[in-house]
Amino acid sequence: MITRRSFVASSGAAGLAACTRTPPSASRPVARAAEPPLPPLPVFYGPITDEPFAVPAVPEGVLTPAYWRREVANPWPDHVRGTIVVDPDDAVLHFVEGPATAIRYGVSVGAEGFAWEGTARLQFCRHWPRWKVPASMIERQPQLEPYSVANGGMDPGPDNPMGARALYLFQNGLDTLYRIHGSAEPEELGRAVSQGCIRMLNHDVIDLHARAVHGADVIVLPSMKPAELVSVY
Repeated sequence: MITRRSFVASSGAAGLAACTRTPPSASRPVARAAEPPLPPLPVFYGPITDEPFAVPAVPEGVLTPAYWRREVANPWPDHVRGTIVVDPDDAVLHFVEGPATAIRYGVSVGAEGFAWEGTARLQFCRHWPRWKVPASMIERQPQLEPYSVANGGMDPGPDNPMGARALYLFQNGLDTLYRIHGSAEPEELGRAVSQGCIRMLNHDVIDLHARAVHGADVIVLPSMKPAELVSVY
């Protein structure tokens, strides 16, 4: 049986009820305790004002600590500094700092039919990149034709789906057309919603970009569980 580590090593009724009395013998609903509020976000998820375009603060109360950026014990100690490992099942990305530590980020990943796995090379990165829509996506969504490669793509900015940074993944010298990029909404993290790319919060992709090592391996692990059925956009 393949495991993650072996993969890396080798490469209306309610309305009616409201009008009736509950019979004495019937059980009443059990009140559920309110979930505790999420703790305050780290300061690095506040507004970023020194970029070409302002990056607003992540709203409080929507980003669970499981997807906060943090330094952790390195789950992949056999890989050199700069290696990026994406686990789609846990929806986390690890940047290997050294044998002992890694930086973990929450991500959203490719939905069913769009997920990609394998080992690629981090070929280059871009600040506030243009979004050049691949022909395969335009076939599915013709309204995106104005942003095709031939038309020069979409200008950078806060409405650009690529966000504040993009890391471009190549295999054998060829563009895979898959990216690690910004623009994720906090409620997307932990879900399979994209058309294959790895999405991060703009705050986190800016941080990852500052650490990234040109030419490093980017390993996207195979999913070991059924994909979540959610809308793709």
